Amino acid sequence: MSRLNVPSSDDVPAGAQGILDNIGGQLGFVPNMFKTIASNPTVLDAVVTLQSTMSRVLDAKTRHTIALAVSEANGCAYCLAIHTYVSSELSGMSSDDIDLARAGSSVDPKRAAVARFAQRVVESRGRVSDADLAAVRGAGYTDPQILAIVTVAVQALLTNFLNNVNQTDIDIPSASSVGTPS
Repeated sequence: MSRLNVPSSDDVPAGAQGILDNIGGQLGFVPNMFKTIASNPTVLDAVVTLQSTMSRVLDAKTRHTIALAVSEANGCAYCLAIHTYVSSELSGMSSDDIDLARAGSSVDPKRAAVARFAQRVVESRGRVSDADLAAVRGAGYTDPQILAIVTVAVQALLTNFLNNVNQTDIDIPSASSVGTPS
């Protein structure tokens, strides 16, 4: 059971309902994570604005690869479920690629480098080695793209932390353990 208040549809604060309506329009439903965050419209706006902004600098599969790798590293069951669902249903990632992303890899060599780098960012708390930077650069990423990768990793950390603190009720099919059938 979620530990933070989830406002009912009648109790959603002013300024949050429009954002929730947009999310519902995009996904076909409003995930519990966003319903919970809606209790603070400023935080909801910050999360949604960051997600929207980052969608302009990295493609969807790369962003989801990062989010899956980071969410696995942080043990965020809710984030794994939502990113597995969105990666598969809206971004066309295969179940094999989703499992690989969670393990810090990908069927695509360039995204495999991103997944490994994102996990290293999380594991090292941002203190990546020169070899880590060389590996992601070697996969073809520029310094501006590396900044975007780190920002998407931090975005995933933010929602991981919010959902781990809340123990958000999973309202979508939950993600299986890596290597087991979904």
